[in-house]
Amino acid sequence: MTRAARDFGHVGVLMGGWSSERAISLETGGAVTAALRRSGVTATACDVTRASAARLGANGFERAFIALHGRGGEDGAVQGLLEVLGIAYTGSGVLASATCMDKVATKRLWDAFDLPTPAWLEVDAASDAARVVAALGLPLALKPRREGSSIGVAKVARLAQWAPALREAARFGDVIAERWIEGSEYAVALLGTRMLAPIRLEPARPFYDYVAKYEDHATRYHCPCGLSAAASAKLQALCRRACDVLEVRGWARVDVMGDASGAFHLLEVNTVPGMTGHSLVPMAAAAEGIGFDELALEILRSSEEVRDE
Repeated sequence: MTRAARDFGHVGVLMGGWSSERAISLETGGAVTAALRRSGVTATACDVTRASAARLGANGFERAFIALHGRGGEDGAVQGLLEVLGIAYTGSGVLASATCMDKVATKRLWDAFDLPTPAWLEVDAASDAARVVAALGLPLALKPRREGSSIGVAKVARLAQWAPALREAARFGDVIAERWIEGSEYAVALLGTRMLAPIRLEPARPFYDYVAKYEDHATRYHCPCGLSAAASAKLQALCRRACDVLEVRGWARVDVMGDASGAFHLLEVNTVPGMTGHSLVPMAAAAEGIGFDELALEILRSSEEVRDE
């Protein structure tokens, strides 16, 4: 039986955190808190810091809506804390969250299950750039291993760009190099047991970076995405499989590149996607007639089944 809004008890909306995505998390958390309250849920916004995280159990929350992006909130850390405290929470569990936050772990699993993802290598300051280029070609992407929102990501189109791009990515920890896929970028949202309609992204910038995601109003979003019904269904099925392999649940967003031949290449899975004015999951939901308040409530409902492990 589906719970009424008032039956969720006291819900803590966990936001903020200490990652490089703190500002976006605060936007997401604020929007979610307001939506839940409009639906009749007793929701309290909770700006999580390293100090306050230790006191979450004293707040009387009966469940948590995790709106924390990046390290500390999307990587299994807060999920593990909530497990210990016995507080039900939205989204994926500890292992899936940690795996999806780690691009190397994610790609190793996808490679093991023969799921298409761009070729990649772990790199550092000692790596021979020429050998990496020989293996992956140009252009290629340099990415922090454990960051979201395209933070620290750079497109390397010639060898002279390697060193500064690597230094920037390495500011956020370990780095991977990834073959650059030319084509269209898609985002496919998981909501409960279904994949929502794909969105095609059309940034005005060289690629869909942090500015294109959150600051550039010239970025265009297409839903319907322009694919045929068969191609769209193929993309949704691939994203469903990508989530299943990683044991993702509740809600998430899968980022995918489509190349000129029509093939799809998995980039990553976000287990706590944004819920801001620029965010893709609310766009995909709206295209299927699901308003923001209903979406927030449906995500909250996913916390009902999380504790049955």
